[in-house]
Amino acid sequence: MNIGIVGIGLIGGSYAKALKKYPYKIYGIDKNQESLDFALKNNIIDVGTTNPSEILKDLDVVFLCLYPNDAVKFIKTNINYFKRDAIISDVVGVKRFMIDSLDIYFNDDVEFVFAHPIAGRETVGVKNSSEAIFHNANFVITPTKYNKDESINLITTLAKQMGFKNVSLISDVQHDEIISFTSQLTHVIALSLVNSDDEKYDTSLFIGDSYKDLTRIAMINDTLWAELFLKNKDFLLKQINKFEDELDILKEAIRTKDIEKVQELMRSATNKRGKIQ
Repeated sequence: MNIGIVGIGLIGGSYAKALKKYPYKIYGIDKNQESLDFALKNNIIDVGTTNPSEILKDLDVVFLCLYPNDAVKFIKTNINYFKRDAIISDVVGVKRFMIDSLDIYFNDDVEFVFAHPIAGRETVGVKNSSEAIFHNANFVITPTKYNKDESINLITTLAKQMGFKNVSLISDVQHDEIISFTSQLTHVIALSLVNSDDEKYDTSLFIGDSYKDLTRIAMINDTLWAELFLKNKDFLLKQINKFEDELDILKEAIRTKDIEKVQELMRSATNKRGKIQ
């Protein structure tokens, strides 16, 4: 099977490394020749090109490892070059946007299986790629009415081969709602926490694991995450409002020295977190 990866960066490079362990031929497409050269030199991909039309006709499965707008633009520019019955998947963290943007192509000779690998790190580029980021991570597929069972099963199999532990199937709306809480809100909190530092002291001399754990994701890819925030703003704003409400409850308990309420909130959080593996 010929597998194409569009965007040989952190996620694309990690996909390639993980799938290279199996008897697939891995093709890389990227506008950056330097990234392709590195991937070829290090045996991350078998073939690399900056010209999609050269190889799309040969690819059975294509993963779009691009930012949301770039992924949509790539399809609109290259839709006529894909192999008949090719399966196209993606890694974009907002699914309603992807499905709404590409629904005009759902009756074409290709099939879209929209997916979201919930994995990553704070660095970018193929040089920082590693299949280890997928080990025991979650992978989400958001099927459409046009999907065949065998296509869903194929992407599920590839996800498992890459090391993902759980593969879930949910609607695009459900995906965007839960991701606004588990991923986007957590980034909002990390950003706000770091930006609230008035830098009166040398913060680095007084931090421990709690600060490090909470703020790790504040070292953020602003181009990508600004897109994700704005394309899911309805759900994200609801989550921010809910978080502010919860913060106000704790704030009031502290202001009034209501130790029982403070402890109740702490126990509630401990119990909820304990249920999450």
